[in-house]
Amino acid sequence: MKFEEKIEAIYMRRLGKSYGEIRKKIKVSKSTLSAWLKDIQLSPKQEKRIYVELKQKNAYRLAKANQQKKIEITEQIVTGAKKEVKSLFKNPLFLSGLMLYWAEGDKAEKWETVKFSNSDSIMIKLIMRWFREICMVSEEKFRVCVHMHTLHCREDIEKYWSKITGIPISQFYKSQIKPTSLGQRKNKLYDGTCAVSVSNKNLFRKIKGWKLGFIEKIDII
Repeated sequence: MKFEEKIEAIYMRRLGKSYGEIRKKIKVSKSTLSAWLKDIQLSPKQEKRIYVELKQKNAYRLAKANQQKKIEITEQIVTGAKKEVKSLFKNPLFLSGLMLYWAEGDKAEKWETVKFSNSDSIMIKLIMRWFREICMVSEEKFRVCVHMHTLHCREDIEKYWSKITGIPISQFYKSQIKPTSLGQRKNKLYDGTCAVSVSNKNLFRKIKGWKLGFIEKIDII
């Protein structure tokens, strides 16, 4: 039986099959297979095919491992954040900021970016205080992008939002300017929309956990 298996293994190797492909059909150890096939040379084309397939399999395994790691980390952070709600529930800043972010913040699971956009300066001040005091975001993590229409384009708008947010203009992205349509407001004193973002996936997951903890706390589902 071993001789027949060896002949078949040699035949498959000469066809350009990888050790993995051969071992799926012939149940022998890798060391035995290596001894049988050590003198067989593959063509450059065969070697390239095996290399590409191996690279693709390794990339898939890595992607699956990273996906599982992400799931585990997310579950851990969300679970921990849900437990924090009990101690934070009586804090008015925590609740007001959480409700404000729940209503106006970015909740896209795909990107997991913490982002809040609004044209109301009071709301921006409140969310900035929430980010700083409740979420404990460090100052260098903040980024701002101002969105405005051509009608409202003024040199002082970025300075205005820098003062409101307390974030230096050096941490501002290039302002986004859109043409003013007939349906847009005609108030020339309008200061555009301020979008504050924090690139922190773990904070995004924590906010999600707080929201779920709040839902459980008040039993609305």
